Amino acid sequence: MTSNTLQGKRVAILATHGFEQAELLEPRKALDAAGATTTVVSPEKGKIKGWKMKNWGDEVSVDETLDATNPDNFDALLLPGGVANPDSLRLAPKAIEFIRHFAESGKPIAAICHGPWTLIDAGAVRGKTMTSWPSLKIDLKNAGAKWVDKEVQRDGQLVTSRKPDDIPAFNREMIQLFSEGGGESKLRKTA
Repeated sequence: MTSNTLQGKRVAILATHGFEQAELLEPRKALDAAGATTTVVSPEKGKIKGWKMKNWGDEVSVDETLDATNPDNFDALLLPGGVANPDSLRLAPKAIEFIRHFAESGKPIAAICHGPWTLIDAGAVRGKTMTSWPSLKIDLKNAGAKWVDKEVQRDGQLVTSRKPDDIPAFNREMIQLFSEGGGESKLRKTA
């Protein structure tokens, strides 16, 4: 994809050590090819190390730390998976607040594999139809989402996929969603 569909859009890619390499690098490449400006945001400084199937993978440079960035500077959010990556982010209050900002403001979010774990903590899954790595099925259901076993699922401002094999469909839907932009929050507020 080499169009300028996303020209002028800024996309935050929130990740830390243990991100699934293909789920960060391939969507980022597709976003860049569509004209977006992508920024790796992390609680870490310097570089974060990826996970490549069953072994440690390559390092990726962190463009901005969570402490030094503002979610208002971005139009959309990408949440790559990997088991360690979202599990660590769930324990970082600033990461959850960063994600919650996108959800509450109606900005588009794309999450793949284990990435939706962080959406649970941000309160962004209740009433949504989603997919993910199968081990998240019960977690998502318990948080109020409807889980489906599909290569890609779109519900409002949210696109989700299951695994690296789904990346072509995920990229296609993510770019479509991000090109449409955001809107009013679709979150159901709880007291």
